[in-house]
Amino acid sequence: MRILLIITLSLLAYASKAQSSLNMSLAYQWSDPTLVSSSAHDNTYNEVWGYEKDGREYAIIGSTAGTHIFDITDINNVDTAYFIPGKSQGAHIIHRDYDTYRDHLYIVADEGISSLQIADLSFLPDSAPVVYDNNALIVRSHNIFIDTTAGNLYTCGGATNLGSNYLSVYSLSANPINPQFVMNCNNDVPFWTANIGYVHDIYVQNDTAYCNAGPAGLFVVDFSNMANVQSVGSLTSYAQQGYNHSGWLHPSGDYYALADEDHGMDVKIVDVTNFSNITVIDTVGYNVDESLSIPHNLIFKGDDLYVSYYFDGLYVFNTADPNNISLQGYYDTSTRTHQAGKYEGNWGVYPFLPSGKILASDMQEGLFVFDTSFPISVEDHKKEELAFIAYPNPATNSITVTTTIFDEPVSYSIYDVNGKSVKQGVLTRYQTKIDLDDFNSGFYVFSITQQNGKVVAKKFIKQ
Repeated sequence: MRILLIITLSLLAYASKAQSSLNMSLAYQWSDPTLVSSSAHDNTYNEVWGYEKDGREYAIIGSTAGTHIFDITDINNVDTAYFIPGKSQGAHIIHRDYDTYRDHLYIVADEGISSLQIADLSFLPDSAPVVYDNNALIVRSHNIFIDTTAGNLYTCGGATNLGSNYLSVYSLSANPINPQFVMNCNNDVPFWTANIGYVHDIYVQNDTAYCNAGPAGLFVVDFSNMANVQSVGSLTSYAQQGYNHSGWLHPSGDYYALADEDHGMDVKIVDVTNFSNITVIDTVGYNVDESLSIPHNLIFKGDDLYVSYYFDGLYVFNTADPNNISLQGYYDTSTRTHQAGKYEGNWGVYPFLPSGKILASDMQEGLFVFDTSFPISVEDHKKEELAFIAYPNPATNSITVTTTIFDEPVSYSIYDVNGKSVKQGVLTRYQTKIDLDDFNSGFYVFSITQQNGKVVAKKFIKQ
């Protein structure tokens, strides 16, 4: 099933593309005309990220100059909280990428003589000092992802101190501002170069890595034993196959969305319940321009799939039924028209702020902050009630817990009706699937302790 959304675009008097939207309203926008654009794609801006602490929310966006951090807690009085100059700056910069771990922001770029920068965000809104800026390990990187359970940083593409990089792993668990080299997959994993090769982007949960490997497809790799890394599944041939650019795992862990960065390609919804039989079960697309539209980056939050499209803006699809996906909303951030061979417009999205604000970046237009009017996931409500969401409820064999505000692992406990603790563990960022096979039928309480010490609990039923 393919979603076909017929969108009529009106032309402004000066013949630029009109901005259209559905169920999304613009709350704030920022750009700086004094910043230079890249010579390759005319983009001044790139990746967007978010951060929350002590009730304050921040938007983070990259540019050719560096990293810009905004306090968006009061959307009517947005403050430029801090600017971090890039190690490499100027018109040669196209890509920056971000992730957060233990109140630190990790920053990379994929052009020039760059570095890994680490900024301490715990001092915001006053400052965000750079506590590490070094290219002894990482010179350039196209994308990074941190598996917060293991405390491992994965860096895709670019270059390290060992030369060109397909995928490398660094440990942050002992000290988040002193990364330690673990492995370079080119050199240290025997099957890597011949079977997988270059990894463009990656999603990792509990040491299981979903590797978006460009034209080679999708590979699932088990890093739980770094001395014996195992390839456990792959999808190397599928309909509408292009350049597998990026992907994200659904909170249930049952399916994965991937974006082929090619003109006219749909987003693929992939069943990953059986790594030995990974299959595409649905596609998501629309006909703004079927031959020229390009999906770029995408993120699951609950059942909502947020997709950044070059030229066309941000689209949100509900995937509660992966065989009957529906459109939730969209906002066209770009004034550029579709052109073959061009990569312009919306770059990325960040939907995890507790307030429900949605962040997006546009390569030419800068930072966007949106409010939404479509039914959003319940974790978008107030923090003290919705530090996590647990589903399904009632549950049978397992329950999945999705978190929205944690930048590091958080302990949980499950109690029976007598107040006895029957299971303990650690929640990872975004989602954790918990096995309930050994539980008797009945009522249980799922409890976590937030970073501020507050205990949050939810009841659920085991059938």
